[in-house]
Amino acid sequence: MSKLKIGIIGCGGIANDKHMPSMAKQPDVELVAFCDLILERAEKAASQYGVAGAKVYTDYRQLLEDKSIDAVHVLTPNVSHCEISCAAMEAGKHVMCEKPMAANVEDAQKMMDTAKRTGKLLTIGYQYRLMDTHFTMKRYCDAGYLGEIYYAEANAIRRRGVPTWGVFTDKSKQGGGPLIDIATHALDLTLWMMDNYEPKSVTGVTFEKLGKYLGPDEQGNTMGVWDPEKYEVEDSAFGFVVMKNGALINVKSSWALNIVDNGGMVRLCGTKGGLDSSMEGVRLNQVILGKQTITNIETVSPFGRVHPRNQVMNPNDAEATHWVNALKGRGELFVKPEQAFVVTKILDAIYKSAASGKTIYFD
Repeated sequence: MSKLKIGIIGCGGIANDKHMPSMAKQPDVELVAFCDLILERAEKAASQYGVAGAKVYTDYRQLLEDKSIDAVHVLTPNVSHCEISCAAMEAGKHVMCEKPMAANVEDAQKMMDTAKRTGKLLTIGYQYRLMDTHFTMKRYCDAGYLGEIYYAEANAIRRRGVPTWGVFTDKSKQGGGPLIDIATHALDLTLWMMDNYEPKSVTGVTFEKLGKYLGPDEQGNTMGVWDPEKYEVEDSAFGFVVMKNGALINVKSSWALNIVDNGGMVRLCGTKGGLDSSMEGVRLNQVILGKQTITNIETVSPFGRVHPRNQVMNPNDAEATHWVNALKGRGELFVKPEQAFVVTKILDAIYKSAASGKTIYFD
């Protein structure tokens, strides 16, 4: 069977940290084209991960003209996801787009409509679903251990964790800060575990209290020093999401917040029990024979292997495997565009609610 020919659009941090190393491990794949606004980055990526004769570009439109390319990875700033992904699908390419799906709900809708009209596969890079802890939580939810899940927390909290590379603090390129950058993962996980994609209303609040005002000596940032004058996004954001079935999701995110508890965590509460994830692993809480119990769960990888707690499979490699299998017709997309669309729909509504001071109703 012939190998898939893949093009990379955007050769920055996420391409080098995640997509290119994982795709290069796939036996059915050839990375044949690389595009970046900075030519040297595309050339470096081609020399490190590309096949012999791999082409380099600074204009993604030229890459899309290559009819031999089967699929592209769109790894550019958020606001360009829609334009490039839609152009790629129109050019006959399948698309893996890095999270979030788009910077706003209108662009996400265009991407989903284009995928349906062209018949091309479109998936979004929510690889955290494939961490052993999260995959295990999903199995417990599907098996009914929690009963009806009516309250959840999607947490993506950093005390001081402002990314100081790339364009993360540039609102015109990213569309927002921690909410669109890291809470997007936590919300995707929560909706997926609950298997509930029908929001009724969203109330949101964002804060700009630290990012624009703290000097270098006040920051204490774990990712270097940021420039307050170039900090254009929120430093924390929160949302209450009411679902059509009455369930509530509490979304909490920050890059800079005076809080001791760091980390990403999903907490689920149901009529039969609860689940949460943390650095300690997965915990199931129930009441059994009148006694409150907490069970530390042994996690299972997406490919069936059982691991001790804290030993996780590389989710980036798992994502690449699922993507290639879908491209080869050996399985379905692990992250469907309709699911990613709801994530963007909710995040966009949190921003709009925060700006207007009003609750956003979807129907």
